[in-house]
Amino acid sequence: MPSPLPFPLSRRGLIASAGAAGMLAAVGAPAQAAPRRRSAALVLHNSRVFTGTRGHAPAQAVAVGRDGKILAVGSDSALKRFIGRDTQVVDGRGGTVMSGIHDGHAHPMDAANRSLRPSLAGAEQTVEALQKTLTGFLKDSADQEPDGWLVVEDWNPVGLLPHGIAPHHSMLDALPTRRPIALRGGDGHNIWVNRRALDIAGITASTPDPVGGKIVKGSDGKPTGVLKDDAQPLVTRHIPEPDQAQLVAAAAKTLAEAAASGITTFMEAVVGKGELALYKALAESGQLPQRIVPALRIDTDKTKDPAAALAYARGLRDTFGEVPGLRFGTVKVFLDGVIEYPAQTAALLEPYLDDDGKPTDHRGELYVSAADYGRLTAAFNKDGWQMHAHAIGDRAVRTSLDGYAYALRTTGARGLRNTTAHLQLVDPADLPRFALLGVIPCMQLQWATRNTWTMDALLPYIGADRHRWQYPARSLERHGARLSGGSDWPVDPLQVWNQVRTAVDRFGADGEGDLYREQEGLSRSSSLLMHTLGTARQLRMDHLTGTVETGKSADLVLLDRDVTRCPVADISSAEVRLTLTGGTVVHDAESSAGRAAAARVTRAAAGPRPTAQAAVHGGRHASCGCG
Repeated sequence: MPSPLPFPLSRRGLIASAGAAGMLAAVGAPAQAAPRRRSAALVLHNSRVFTGTRGHAPAQAVAVGRDGKILAVGSDSALKRFIGRDTQVVDGRGGTVMSGIHDGHAHPMDAANRSLRPSLAGAEQTVEALQKTLTGFLKDSADQEPDGWLVVEDWNPVGLLPHGIAPHHSMLDALPTRRPIALRGGDGHNIWVNRRALDIAGITASTPDPVGGKIVKGSDGKPTGVLKDDAQPLVTRHIPEPDQAQLVAAAAKTLAEAAASGITTFMEAVVGKGELALYKALAESGQLPQRIVPALRIDTDKTKDPAAALAYARGLRDTFGEVPGLRFGTVKVFLDGVIEYPAQTAALLEPYLDDDGKPTDHRGELYVSAADYGRLTAAFNKDGWQMHAHAIGDRAVRTSLDGYAYALRTTGARGLRNTTAHLQLVDPADLPRFALLGVIPCMQLQWATRNTWTMDALLPYIGADRHRWQYPARSLERHGARLSGGSDWPVDPLQVWNQVRTAVDRFGADGEGDLYREQEGLSRSSSLLMHTLGTARQLRMDHLTGTVETGKSADLVLLDRDVTRCPVADISSAEVRLTLTGGTVVHDAESSAGRAAAARVTRAAAGPRPTAQAAVHGGRHASCGCG
């Protein structure tokens, strides 16, 4: 091991630097000029530095300047010269120092909202067991009788046992209550409600399906209580939201958990006025430890009117553009739904198969045509905005690429880094088009493992030939695509390092086997890069962050192990000792606040898997904000 540097770390100094005012300054406000002497504010040493750059000599230390930027990267001995009397010095103990994680597709504000409600944690249960669980939730909130809503998170849409039982409002009507009840699917694409909720929403047999949504009806033509995608707001608009103070407190906790996981940047993947107001409150109270790129959601009905959609996005940017820490310039569109049985709302080029393996006449739901998406993209690209498309099925992926190709021909605008997210199924013919069009594939590779979602709920319904092309990360990389990564939290638990690991071995901490590892597993360095530099590139921040090199923002994490050399499976359990955003410590594992945040991360990771490990693809498609 390299010899340790002098001057032991003063924990008091580190914790003080992570105060609310300092945190806000690091993320959004201009830093003060560095003093004349060239001593560093912080030196991390005795570590293995993953710089994310090519041709860089092996490094063990990083010096952070007083302006929040990286002052130097090199050997322990070379960086001794940056240590002054008040320099904080941290012994890395052989762990990795690397860029902070940039999450290119997540929903932290929805995670905050969900944390305020009881959760089923994606459990598979008999109807009797589910009713017993819900009765317990009712007793816990008995003061809400008879009219207060019981809203329960992370319901598993295919979790009723024995498998094949379809949810029906009568199962919820049997509970000992008059209250309206809503079980929100962990995938964000389904909600299951009782008769009281249907009545409040005015949903009857004659209620038509809204654009982009479906009211599930039984053989008698009456609603079953299950609503999909953009039918969900028919009910959710009647559910009272938590008050702002509750949301701000919950959001502060969720962002602290993210900092404890090593995340220094988020793209909030579905944003409207409510989320922006929440971020403003967090920033004003000094509780925003990450940079946030808000992806403003363009509703399906707005996609046919590019001028109105652009005016809407500009209006939100004008209203919230001065909030420290927010970086505008991205809009989000849902092109389809989810692929797993029984939802099957992802758009496919060829039809789904039935239980006997025979083609049906169902190819899923394409919410926006290629022509409309192309015109919308052209309007936004011409104005300097980038697009972010939710696309699960191969037809939706192709639609996104066709739209981007049209916009490129029309505007000639390159370098905007339009993005397609999820890419659960990609037709091989479309693999080269990402590099040709400069489109970023943003992938959530913690889903790329063999489990119920990728096997039982999918293989029989698409066949082996198509199944092989799930999450084709290495194939995209081989064709020149520049990958980025995201978690889609809270659709999946926030398990950053398991996410990094699963991209490599396609097995993960909870898998039942690998999912085409030989064909699609990435190298370790490719996985680390896609979650750092790759996502920084997606978010058009690679000039600022994403690598560990002189002059870049000191968005850094210190891990408890060397993830560049340890067994791949051990990456899942890596722990973050220190996280810095813009040179400011936003997580210190040895502080009381840091220990609390890390404990919450550990508890969440140890709990049952939520509903949609692969069905990610959840949306606020209506109400939840995911996808």
